[in-house]
Amino acid sequence: MDNDAITLSLFQNRMEAIAEEMSHVLRRTAYSPNIKERADYSCAIFNHEGKLLAQAEAIPVHLGSMPFVAKPIIEMFPDLKPGDAIVTNSPRSGFGGTHLPDITLLSPVFHENNLLFLVANRAHHADVGGMSPGSLPASSTEIYQEGLIIPPVRLYQEGEEIKDIMRMIMENVRTPVERRGDLRAQYSSLQLGVNRISTMIRENNWDVGNLQEQLFEQSRRGTIELLGRYGQAITEFTDVMDDDGTGHSVRIHCKITLAPKKIIFDFSNSDLQTTGNCNAPLSVTTSACYYVVRLLTGRTVPTNAGCFEPVEVIAPEGTVVNPGPNAATSSANTETSQRIVDVILGALAKHIPLPAASQGTMNNLLIGGTHQGTNWSIYETIGGGTGAGPEDNGTSAIQTHMTNTQNTPIEALELTYPLRVRQYSIRPESGGKGEHTGGDGIIREIELLDQATINIQSERRKNAPYSLGNQATPGLTGKNIVFLPSTSGRDVNHINDEILSENNAPRIYIPNAPAHTIVRIETPGGGGWSGSAGQT
Repeated sequence: MDNDAITLSLFQNRMEAIAEEMSHVLRRTAYSPNIKERADYSCAIFNHEGKLLAQAEAIPVHLGSMPFVAKPIIEMFPDLKPGDAIVTNSPRSGFGGTHLPDITLLSPVFHENNLLFLVANRAHHADVGGMSPGSLPASSTEIYQEGLIIPPVRLYQEGEEIKDIMRMIMENVRTPVERRGDLRAQYSSLQLGVNRISTMIRENNWDVGNLQEQLFEQSRRGTIELLGRYGQAITEFTDVMDDDGTGHSVRIHCKITLAPKKIIFDFSNSDLQTTGNCNAPLSVTTSACYYVVRLLTGRTVPTNAGCFEPVEVIAPEGTVVNPGPNAATSSANTETSQRIVDVILGALAKHIPLPAASQGTMNNLLIGGTHQGTNWSIYETIGGGTGAGPEDNGTSAIQTHMTNTQNTPIEALELTYPLRVRQYSIRPESGGKGEHTGGDGIIREIELLDQATINIQSERRKNAPYSLGNQATPGLTGKNIVFLPSTSGRDVNHINDEILSENNAPRIYIPNAPAHTIVRIETPGGGGWSGSAGQT
């Protein structure tokens, strides 16, 4: 028997509010600036079958990929108990991970000894080992170089931390104090979710099984209805990534079929998996497709598993959008996911009025070393410009598409690490021109105050964010510039004329860069838009 609309709305909003509260607890109790300042984490609630039921508004690439881990956990751990928490970060097929720094914890919610829900969170840890600080090495060629791989294992058993597992993780990371603090914050967030859901069930005589099925069906019908307004079409598009980390460009192609009651994303003509680290696990590829579907359907449809029933993703095994188990994947979560979105939107723009390409990268900057006898590592992504659209100019200096993180405040960065921010500003005139102008990028310039290792993973340094319309121009490509410190005895503000040979490459790796080295990142602007459709 169907519940009334008021009860259904109350249930939906309670679950979404619990996911949001979990999110706040995680941020407030986390140890690292990457989580408590940049908010690089996501929280979600799944039903007893691993179907997404509710989520906090957070990181699209996390949220779209987390359903891939919930169902396997339920199947692998049929003996879950209250207080348990499973931890994993593996991007291998069947485990639902993205890249190794993203660590997921999941805990069960029981009522009268029956498993009703899983609460989950995924947080980006600033280091999980591997060949360079930050665990996103610019030139990794296999997953083993990128950090500790954690298959699904119990980290907490009936409320008690399993010290052997925690100790094993801590022995494989450069910053164990941060990692332990962040993992415990994740567990605290989950237990808040467990307690809130348990209280909700006790206080209300709700048939939660029936309620969730109604929610799924409501979202399924709403998604089909809203997609149907775009009509039927078959359209396709190709774009190219600058560099897989070994100097090779990567082609990503998508054919989209808007069919009655279905949307199909077919990546069959994309490149085979690469030697470098831009290989996107199927969970990442699918999350990009889900993100675009949510863009097309909007907020009127509640986000849950029902939204994605009309979505089919074709991504052949062994391709850059569904690689083998040992492939390097560290930049897929950040860079390949962005390019997949650009390709999908580029294809749909031939049929639907849509904005031009946004910056198309997360501009990943990783710096780490040892200062006063203590290891440290920082990871941040840097915003850029969004593409102009049919109705307005693009937005400047903002995170776009698959990321929704905040910036690391200058005060927090300088207080915590041996770094000085020399410039943080909007990059003028970097947005593409047209009837509507693309948003401008950002200039971020950081000086090392001690010797450190620098890693940059970025895109759109060679292939500009595309414009739409014959009279529009692309956004400016980004720039990565690393200046050596002066050796002539002059003030450090005087920079050598010679810059490092890696200047402006999409990927930069500099081990043991000396103090007073300066890293300058100029992020891309969004593409311009003019009245005639089509990519230029």
